[in-house]
Amino acid sequence: MHNGVENLRVISGQAKGHPLKAVPGSNTRPTTDKVKESLFSIIGPYFDEERVLDLFAGTGGLGIEALSRGASSAIFIDASPQSVEVIRRNLASTRLAERAEVYRNDARRALKLLERAGKTFDLIFLDPPYVVKDCDALLGEMASKGLVADGAIAVVEHHPDVVYGDCFAGYERTKFATYGEIALSIYRYQLSDEAESVSSSVEEEATER
Repeated sequence: MHNGVENLRVISGQAKGHPLKAVPGSNTRPTTDKVKESLFSIIGPYFDEERVLDLFAGTGGLGIEALSRGASSAIFIDASPQSVEVIRRNLASTRLAERAEVYRNDARRALKLLERAGKTFDLIFLDPPYVVKDCDALLGEMASKGLVADGAIAVVEHHPDVVYGDCFAGYERTKFATYGEIALSIYRYQLSDEAESVSSSVEEEATER
C-alpha cells in the first residue's frame, strides 16, 4: 500500500479538500494524492458533463475526483465488498452520491451488464491490482461492446514493468509517465471509419422511421 494512504483526499473541485476513507487491509493500492494531482492536470483539470467508469474502483478516489471536477455521472465497480462499502461512504461524505452508481462485480461480468444497459463512457479509469496485466484486452472488449464514446480518454495505472502498446483497438497513447513504482498510460479512443459509418447509418434509419 502506498505511503500516505491515510491522507487521501479530494484535490480539487466541488468536494475539494474532503478526506476519503481507505479500504481496510493491504489488498487495495489507492492512487496517492501526488499521482492523482499529476493525472488530473494531464487529462483535465476540469470536466464538462463527462460520463465516467471507474472499473477497479478501490476507494473510488479517481471517479470521485472526476465527479468533483465536473463529470456528470460515474459508475464504480469493484469485486470487493469492503471496497464497495468504502466507495459508498466516500460518495456520501463528499455529497456526490446522487451522480453515482456503485456495483460489486467482477470486471468482465460488469462489462456485459453495462453493454446490456446501453452505457457509454467518456472517461475510463483502470487501476487494477498489479496481478492484472491485460488492461489492453479489457479496453478492447469495452470498445467492441460499444461502451467507449468517440474521443474518450482511458487511464491505465500499472507497474512500470508491464508494457502496453502505443496503439490498439482504436486507442492511441497520448501520455506515458512514471512515478516510482507507478506508471500511467493515458489513451484517447477514436471510432474507426467503419464503426462510424455503421453508427451513422443506424442513426439515419432511426430518423427515417
